[in-house]
Amino acid sequence: MKKPQTKFLYLGMITAFLCSCSQNETLETDSKAESQKFEIINVTHHDGKPFSTGISKSSPTGKYVDNPGGGVMMQAFYWDVPAGGTWWDSVSGKVTAWGNAGIGSIWLPPASKAQNGAFSMGYDPTDYFDFGDYNQNGTTETRFGSKTELVNLITKAHTENMKVYADIVINHNSGGQSEANPFTGTNTWTNFNGVASGKFKRTYANFYKNSFGNNDEGSFGGFPDLCHADPYVKDWLWLRADGVGKYYKNTMKFDGWRFDYVKGFGAWVVNAWNANVGGFSVGELWDSNVNVLNDWANNANSSVFDFACYYKMNDAFDGNNLALLNDDMMWKRNPYKAVTFVTNHDTDEIWSKMLAYSYILTHEGYPTIFYRDYEEWLDKNKLNNLIWIHNNKATGTTSILYSDNDEYLARRNGYNGNPGLVVYINNSDVWQERWIQTNWANTQIKDFTGNSTWYPTTQADKWVKIQCPPKGYSIWSINQ
Repeated sequence: MKKPQTKFLYLGMITAFLCSCSQNETLETDSKAESQKFEIINVTHHDGKPFSTGISKSSPTGKYVDNPGGGVMMQAFYWDVPAGGTWWDSVSGKVTAWGNAGIGSIWLPPASKAQNGAFSMGYDPTDYFDFGDYNQNGTTETRFGSKTELVNLITKAHTENMKVYADIVINHNSGGQSEANPFTGTNTWTNFNGVASGKFKRTYANFYKNSFGNNDEGSFGGFPDLCHADPYVKDWLWLRADGVGKYYKNTMKFDGWRFDYVKGFGAWVVNAWNANVGGFSVGELWDSNVNVLNDWANNANSSVFDFACYYKMNDAFDGNNLALLNDDMMWKRNPYKAVTFVTNHDTDEIWSKMLAYSYILTHEGYPTIFYRDYEEWLDKNKLNNLIWIHNNKATGTTSILYSDNDEYLARRNGYNGNPGLVVYINNSDVWQERWIQTNWANTQIKDFTGNSTWYPTTQADKWVKIQCPPKGYSIWSINQ
């Protein structure tokens, strides 16, 4: 009597197993079919080349050679770095490690003497040719150090195959002496004839309002507003061989420029600077409107910080709506002129910073790492991993594979034999899994962040299921 029961029990187990397999296959099919409903968004349409800084010179040691994914910039300061003239040496002590991590360039704060002397962050410039070697404004060294220390820093960065960008403040000046101004009928602080370097002396005639007009596109903080329409100002800023731009480039050996407050003057100013001086350039145009950013970049012949991307990331990650990442950004509109960032010395709004860094270091544009995020606030090992992924895997055009409130998946389509990647960002509190279409058929892939231990193989139709940890990201490419 026991045998029939055992037989029926065995048959029941087989039936249950087959039903379970069938259910799992049905669930897998349904899951894949659900993902297939999302219409892939091909964001960019170009030949796939990486972002270029426009510097073509090289050396036997490989200087100025970018990676397959392009370069990564380090903003090598924050607001109110330690005073006392030690900052250039502090940064110099870090450039070797930064270079080893894959950082390709460093952006330094305004390097010349400013009104507040040893306490100034440099955004109130007095003497463009005093890098800490003249005793004026109450100090010889700048807040950051001496000219010798700055030159040593630039030289060391170049030895480590890194470019160095100068922060240039040419909208306004500060620290001049009071003088009678016939254009205002008052006294103005516009007499810079006493600058210690003796170079680029200025008076009221070189600032608005003056014989060239009452104003330009904008003024800042009540500081004297430089008149770029004045031939004398043009000459000293970018035309003459010993002027500001060419001295910074040819004597100090800066490789490029971050232009401060470009809303304050016409795009033609940066265009003229770039045409006459050369080097990489990026403008600080604080505006979330992509049309405004793109128009300025094209008219200035310059890159621009992608504030549109910055604000969309803030809304998407902190507002828990990753579908907002489908919206327009500068890197989508003009990827070769977009410099992306998560934080800078002026603004720090995004809380989900690692998700934001996983976004900009896998997408197009020229990503920037903020000093304090890297050195103090976030996990340096995770950032180094993302930098490596950017440099080695983030190649080609971009396609958005899926997005909703919690999940965002995008594909870099590869370039010049490099396979590209798939990035999966999960803003929910639980692990997520999703079927997506890759560019790889019958190929084993892996998560290069190590967040997932899966080693799935893509199907013949290039589809595969991948996973992502809660409040995290995974980045997939061919296992090689």
